[in-house]
Amino acid sequence: MAALLGVGEVIMEQAHAPALRGGGDLVVGGAFGPVESARFVLAHVLGGPELRPRRVAASPTRRATLYLITPAAALPIAARGGIPSLERAVGDPEIAGIDAWRDEPADATWSNPRPEDILRAMDRFHPEPQSPAAGPDPIDTKSAPLGSDPFTIGDNRGFRSSWAEWLYFNGRSADGRLRVYLTFLAGGRAADGRRSALVRLQLDREGHSTNYSAAAAVDDGDVVAHAPDLDIANNHVRVDGSTYRITVALNREPAGPGLTGEIVLDAPPGRSVPPAAIHGAHGWISGYVVPVLSGGLHGTLRIGAETIPLDGATGYHDHNWGYWAGVRWQWGQVAGEGISIVFGRVFPPATVADPDRAPGVLAVLGPNGPIGFSTDVSIAEDGEGGAPRHIDVNARGSRVELHLNLSVEEVASTRMALTRLADGTMMTFLQLGGTYRVDGRAGDRTIAFTTRGSAETFR
Repeated sequence: MAALLGVGEVIMEQAHAPALRGGGDLVVGGAFGPVESARFVLAHVLGGPELRPRRVAASPTRRATLYLITPAAALPIAARGGIPSLERAVGDPEIAGIDAWRDEPADATWSNPRPEDILRAMDRFHPEPQSPAAGPDPIDTKSAPLGSDPFTIGDNRGFRSSWAEWLYFNGRSADGRLRVYLTFLAGGRAADGRRSALVRLQLDREGHSTNYSAAAAVDDGDVVAHAPDLDIANNHVRVDGSTYRITVALNREPAGPGLTGEIVLDAPPGRSVPPAAIHGAHGWISGYVVPVLSGGLHGTLRIGAETIPLDGATGYHDHNWGYWAGVRWQWGQVAGEGISIVFGRVFPPATVADPDRAPGVLAVLGPNGPIGFSTDVSIAEDGEGGAPRHIDVNARGSRVELHLNLSVEEVASTRMALTRLADGTMMTFLQLGGTYRVDGRAGDRTIAFTTRGSAETFR
């Protein structure tokens, strides 16, 4: 008790210290290590409209252990790194009198990050893991020749050859009669350092779907170094400021006139869900990030002499990476009345984790950034055989109480060998479109609207 009273007295003295100027310090850290998307947190959370007026200064810090090697011993040294100007702004006494410590040009990516820097940091590609269990076992190029469709790559050796990473975009017209689903996918690394890659576009008009694709081999080093800027065959993705610029030149499946076009997706600041990953046994991993939860979509698609304008459409962009053999997921996205909602759940193979214990998640973002987040989420589908007719989503949390119901109106089916089961069975991947009814609350807002949206599931 004496110790507690002593600590309390010190706290009271510090609380009256003039240096606080009526404020206090906030330390932000990752639950299991470094903050994964610190630039996003600094710029769009701490720097968002709600917190910016109350924020005096913010500075990122990285801690590590360095070793001084001497003839007699190796001496560990605790080191802390930061951005000089930001460290001074938060009043770090350690550098107050060291005039020589000044920002370098590269520090501007932290002190004044461009929207492009933030997008690239969260939308980067990941090197394939090289743990003893998970890699670097290359794909068997005899069964999966380079340049082949990665959706058909897979074998029965567990998950080690099922590494893949992709950028996914979708868009819909205001009336929902036109929908576009676009994927830039790179499979696992082969022995020669190349990866099979695919671009696939599904065009849905009035409920009728046509598919277009192109495949090529890409260099693993180039992909990891430059993505989300990607080049696959004659198709390209480029990040330009706060926009994604996409060029496509694809062949129709199985035959017919090809498709070309240019697509531009706006990436409004704050409309992102930072990266997250789940880990299982033997080095298994599945990661997900949403750089653009909702943004304006522009551009033009061309099929022969026909022109299809995209101006006025709404777009979405997410990014997945990991091992996919035996994996399935539920996912959905809807935007209305100034908010964007995304929900999902990944079911890992039973050999790496208990799929029944994998949590569902739901995030709500508004014009000024995040509103609410929940990991107490149920996603129920009716029917076991064919496509579901309805999907019910319920999310609960301290700042979220939402119910979503999707009435399914369009279904596109794909046999996906990438996620085949251990016994070789291929699941059917379903992309769904329809009308959401959304009601409940998020943050201080009461939410009630009906609009069109998307979902995904497996059978």
